[in-house]
Amino acid sequence: MAKDLQDYLKLIEQRGQLRRISAPVDPNLEIAEIANRMLQQGGPALLFENVKGSPYPVAINVMGTVERVCWGLGMESVSELEDLGKKLAILYQPRPPKKVSQAVELGKVLFDVVKAKPGRDLLPSCQQVVLKDDQVDLTQMPLLRVYTGDADKVITMGLMITKDPENKTVNVGVYRLQLQSKNSMTVQWLSVRGATRHLRKAAELGQKLEVAVAIGVHPLVILAAATPLPVDLSEWLFAGIYGGSGILLTKCKTLDLEVPADAEFVLEGTITPGETGIDGPAGDHMGYYGGVNEQAPLIRFNCMTHRKNPVYLTTFSGRPPKEDAMMAIALNRIYTPILRQQVPEIVDFFLPMEALSYKAAVISIDKAYPGQARRAALAFWSALPQFSYTKFVIVVDKDINIRDPRQVVWAITSKVDPARDVFILPDNPFDALDFATEKRGLGSKMGVDATTKVYPETDRPWADMLVSDPDTAAMVDQRWAEYGLADLRLGKVDPNLFGYDIRS
Repeated sequence: MAKDLQDYLKLIEQRGQLRRISAPVDPNLEIAEIANRMLQQGGPALLFENVKGSPYPVAINVMGTVERVCWGLGMESVSELEDLGKKLAILYQPRPPKKVSQAVELGKVLFDVVKAKPGRDLLPSCQQVVLKDDQVDLTQMPLLRVYTGDADKVITMGLMITKDPENKTVNVGVYRLQLQSKNSMTVQWLSVRGATRHLRKAAELGQKLEVAVAIGVHPLVILAAATPLPVDLSEWLFAGIYGGSGILLTKCKTLDLEVPADAEFVLEGTITPGETGIDGPAGDHMGYYGGVNEQAPLIRFNCMTHRKNPVYLTTFSGRPPKEDAMMAIALNRIYTPILRQQVPEIVDFFLPMEALSYKAAVISIDKAYPGQARRAALAFWSALPQFSYTKFVIVVDKDINIRDPRQVVWAITSKVDPARDVFILPDNPFDALDFATEKRGLGSKMGVDATTKVYPETDRPWADMLVSDPDTAAMVDQRWAEYGLADLRLGKVDPNLFGYDIRS
């Protein structure tokens, strides 16, 4: 498995999934335009070696396909992601084993945790070059400006590391940073994130909040930071579990924080509670320009370290498909066992990329009693932190392929009476970037019960569904070549015929 970002870039290049571009390119709009065209067609990662205004090359679209996300986790196929999720589910809500086999499984997972404990690197590559105070100049980095209406250049793939001022627990998150000056940036984050809790505590204690931003880390560390974890679990530990061994950390030069030792760049700074800047507008994941925030926390950086010959890793947000959507598809598979453990009746769930990978969810249940679909929807919203911002939850029976929109739409239209089966939850804390809400940060959620109804949900007998005769279907499968149709897929629907891909 690749040990750092540059090692991973070599891996995907060997597999024909990296294209080097030596022609001069501009980080102002041009790089994003090229990368977006690659994303739209599932193209390779790009390494721009000649970036105007900066001595550093830019890597982008590195996780622009689910296949490359899997490679970043040391896996070869999507099917392995759910196995990883089963392991994480045991850690998420450990339960006393009732069988010897469960005890053995728990023991294996705990051993994996021991192996995943972070190590220390006393000669970290991320500190081969150290720049302090006036030497810090963020304008020398190849920060992207993605859309014409963006207020300024941004960092989008940096890991922000903060620490709780009281209990010293560490939070690692991925937030957008916008350039304000040669040594300062504003941060855009949601109020429920761990770093915001740390800033509130620092303000209560009258302290500055220390902030480190690691840029250009191995993909598995980014995915670990994007995974919703219980507050008391470490993203570093999860990164080690993802990778099968502990990642190496090193202490910052000017802060009491630790960062990945093999990061390409590390920015070190502080947020003074109450010191803010004007952030935005900037293109965001909703597919619109995010509004202007006149009270965005301001980070002042006093130190920058980096490797010799570093590579700047970046991405950008916008209407799907984008890199974050590909990451979300992979994480969806990892979340599934965790979600089943929290809500046992859920058989499977799917977050469509077209719904921004979190705004709408389709879940299937093994329905056993009336009202169960509503219960499952309510439980889903509270199961994991990021699901609290899911606007629509559609619940279907277990025999519906939730990744096939034709089947989901059929379930909605044939099994739903809107007055009975649609329910609204008003006035919930909400994503401030969602312009559809009447009030900023406050919106409603909708659940749709698209399951087969049982008494007393309905007094009408439900007719049997139309299905093929299984014996005839098996016979036709066996004789398919005899019909002269061997070049066709046993009569299966070609998803491309309908303009979408229904492959799981």
